[in-house]
Amino acid sequence: MKYLTEYRDPRLARALLDEIAATVTRPWTIMEICGGQTHAIMRHGLDQLLPDAITLVHGPGCPVCVTPLETIDRALAIATRPEVIFTSYGDMLRVPGSADDLLRVKSRGGDVRMVYSPLEAIRLARENSDREVVFLAVGFETTAPGNAMALKQAVDTGLTNYSQLSSQVLVPAAMAAILAAPDNRVQGFLAAGHVCTVMGIREYLPLAERFGVPIVPTGFEPVDILRGILQTVRMLERGEHGVVNQYGRAVRDDGNSAARAVMHDVYAVCDRKWRGLGMIPRSGLDVREELAAFDAGKKFRVTDIVPAEPEVCIAGQILRGLKKPPECPAFGTDCTPMHPLGATMVSSEGACAAYHSYARKGLS
Repeated sequence: MKYLTEYRDPRLARALLDEIAATVTRPWTIMEICGGQTHAIMRHGLDQLLPDAITLVHGPGCPVCVTPLETIDRALAIATRPEVIFTSYGDMLRVPGSADDLLRVKSRGGDVRMVYSPLEAIRLARENSDREVVFLAVGFETTAPGNAMALKQAVDTGLTNYSQLSSQVLVPAAMAAILAAPDNRVQGFLAAGHVCTVMGIREYLPLAERFGVPIVPTGFEPVDILRGILQTVRMLERGEHGVVNQYGRAVRDDGNSAARAVMHDVYAVCDRKWRGLGMIPRSGLDVREELAAFDAGKKFRVTDIVPAEPEVCIAGQILRGLKKPPECPAFGTDCTPMHPLGATMVSSEGACAAYHSYARKGLS
């Protein structure tokens, strides 16, 4: 536990909080881009311990939350087909589509199965040669290498009854969209450390230069996050911009070249719609055209579905850092983890779920 407990040391955390308080002289708004960081901030009460001048807002760092409604509705349409075994990570099963979710499809007889790895879906395809096995491939750059490896294995072994419904997204493009928006309030970013372990930090350099913001990759424990905030505040106070790696024990400048190589063997960069953010150019990964036989959206012809978002849900504004969950009129009443209206409440990394779990009823 040494390498965990030292990053939860309350004395180190208190010293960092004191240093942040001594450094800040004016209001700053900082976005943590990762849902795991959001939950750590809520769980450890960091948002309540920081000086009032620092506002933390919660970005589109939850892959479940940003998966567009069209993809959920496509998944539902495929999962109802009798010849299909539909597989997904567990946190996608309760994400509401326009009128349903995957658990309800399962309760009505659909063969929907939770898996912990895309390789489980590969195994199911091998064991059920008379069925079509579909894997819902969502996530950021962290899950993409594993999902790509599974699809590559299917291609290499001629497993033609396996396909993926891909909704994988790329973080830097979303950060650029947030910063370019006319209503943007974000002045600095805590970047997601696990994404940077795959991609490295070099792709953030043009963003920092273009928008004149500090971007600080950091980890998920209290000391990690506070160090990231301190570095961001120092740069903001000095009027500096750039990328400073505060997660050196896991992140290298060039990331993981082998992981990136398998991603690019299987997927091509594409324009992608994000829930709450709309269409963002070159922000997603889709199955390459030459592998279309393994693309479930094309295989089952479910590309023309028109979704219907609930009007009361403000998840889009929350994902852009414009509002916080308690500002939603449905928060904690019509929308709860047991009966979610939006993905930000159902996901284990969603900002609304974090506020609900850790009893943040105010706007702290």
